[in-house]
Amino acid sequence: MASWTFEAIGVPWSIDTPEVLPEGLSASITERIDEFDRTYSRFRDDSLVARVAREPGEYRFPDDITELFDLYSRFYDATGGAISPLVGPALEHWGYDRTYRLVAQAGAPPKVAAFPDVLSLEGVTLQALRPVGIDIGALGKGFLVDQVVELIQAAGVSAGVVDASGDLRHCGGPATRVGLEHPEDPTRVVGVVELSTMSLAASSPSRRQWAPGVHHILDALTGRPTASIRASFVLAESCALADGLATALFVVEPAQLEEYFSFHWVIVDGDGSLRTSAEFPGEVFA
Repeated sequence: MASWTFEAIGVPWSIDTPEVLPEGLSASITERIDEFDRTYSRFRDDSLVARVAREPGEYRFPDDITELFDLYSRFYDATGGAISPLVGPALEHWGYDRTYRLVAQAGAPPKVAAFPDVLSLEGVTLQALRPVGIDIGALGKGFLVDQVVELIQAAGVSAGVVDASGDLRHCGGPATRVGLEHPEDPTRVVGVVELSTMSLAASSPSRRQWAPGVHHILDALTGRPTASIRASFVLAESCALADGLATALFVVEPAQLEEYFSFHWVIVDGDGSLRTSAEFPGEVFA
């Protein structure tokens, strides 16, 4: 088994495969991640979304914008607008900005614009009717994991696991046993799953919380940090879907999402109790 570990988009990554990656593949993966960061990072002044935040107009994006835009549209509809890519200004209000100020501003957060009212997509050209603060954090990391897996599979590697700090995709070979990390104690788990040709994503406010009740998971309808659950874990076919659903479980009940998507889930509620989807393919601990 070969393992390649590196830092990207602010978090540690690991790619584990039966053999060392083919020559040139690691460079292709690094280039793809860098392109994604230059396009979608809210924390870079030179990114494409930073330009959209400064002035309205038409912007040509990479080809992946069509899939990303469609996925966000599905989540926006499934949650009644509670998941939106336009929460950037609200996150900055709470202190989660490119300088990592981590101090909330006074007053109420800015109202999050209705996604379809200010953005439209024609091919790969995004039309912003006014300056818009785009943030794809609800599913962007999982989306990038899927893109890395596509590069690996295109190079002829048929087995392995890509792990972007909690967003994992198993892409063939023996199943991998994964623990579901306790939201307050990383030395403990609340359950385990055998991951096989599936994706797993986890979300918890405790990962990025800088004041009591202030963290990075927002309800776009209120612009405020969520306060309903302590952690979520989702198994789904793609990592983008798993990542987005793990976030969406903080703003709507699972039954509402199950009308739109196929997935398995575990929730740690505010009181520490556990809920799981029917026939969850793993073990959870009381």
